Amino acid sequence: MAKKRTSKDKKIQSQIALNRINRLFLLAENKALSGNFSIANRYVSIARKLSMKYLVPIPKEFKHRFCKHCYYFLLPYFNSRFRVHRGKLVIYCNNCKKYTRIPLK
Repeated sequence: MAKKRTSKDKKIQSQIALNRINRLFLLAENKALSGNFSIANRYVSIARKLSMKYLVPIPKEFKHRFCKHCYYFLLPYFNSRFRVHRGKLVIYCNNCKKYTRIPLK
């Protein structure tokens, strides 16, 4: 008979998943700065899968670090453009050529 998971187990698992997501985004940034965008993109996909599996939201500081359309890791001045236009932050991905607009407060 399978052992039931308690809410304490789920909290521990979600905390571990959140720590791993943070670590993966930091590793992705380091790899992208060194020029390995394929490894950085792989780290982003692993972080997204962890987020979906354990129902943990990606932290706000990392949400705008990847493209919402192609899930490509975005590094300003290297493979993306960040502009402010009419009270919105416009992020342009050079990989899929799409925009993301985020309202500024």
